[in-house]
Amino acid sequence: MTEPQGFASESERVTRQLRDEILDGLRAPGSRLVERELAGELGVSRIPVRDALRQLVTEGLVTPRPRSWAIVREFTAADVADLHEVRAAFERLAFRLAVERRTREGLQLLRGTVDAELRAARACDAVAARRAAADFHEVVTAMAANELLNELQRTIRSRMRWLLAQHDDLVGIAREHEALYDAIADRDAERVDALVEGHLTLGYSHSWDA
Repeated sequence: MTEPQGFASESERVTRQLRDEILDGLRAPGSRLVERELAGELGVSRIPVRDALRQLVTEGLVTPRPRSWAIVREFTAADVADLHEVRAAFERLAFRLAVERRTREGLQLLRGTVDAELRAARACDAVAARRAAADFHEVVTAMAANELLNELQRTIRSRMRWLLAQHDDLVGIAREHEALYDAIADRDAERVDALVEGHLTLGYSHSWDA
């Protein structure tokens, strides 16, 4: 049976809200996600909540439990190491292609994410800074102009955004992104490669410590 349009949008809204709360750290790892309680909290029926939890399981942010509840995923050290291995291979290619294929529009969008991240970091707005930091990496992937790469990015997007949020050096990460932007704008592939290697190393140490 086909779902009504309003129902579909309700499921999407609940999914988006729960995803953001998990990625922003408002729902801690190991937190229980009970359908009945979430439905009451969000003012919806249990069906869109159930759909949202299924989607978040697929995205790797939620671990299912028997019957009608789940928990926010607790990433292990092995999980984080696996994510970093994938991220390292993915981003080396994405940044390299972005240097070669950058456009004026892409650079403008990338500059905007850097400026937003710097403003948020200097204001100590951790949520906004981390969101902008993740946006920066997604814009770089879009600039790579490789549809398969973008398709792969969509399948691991939530887990990558979680990984990229695992740092407290808001200003330091923002400045690294600004340096990467400058190198891409200058079409300096050698400098981009060196900066990416340093950025990956710093990111690994932050999330490993976390």
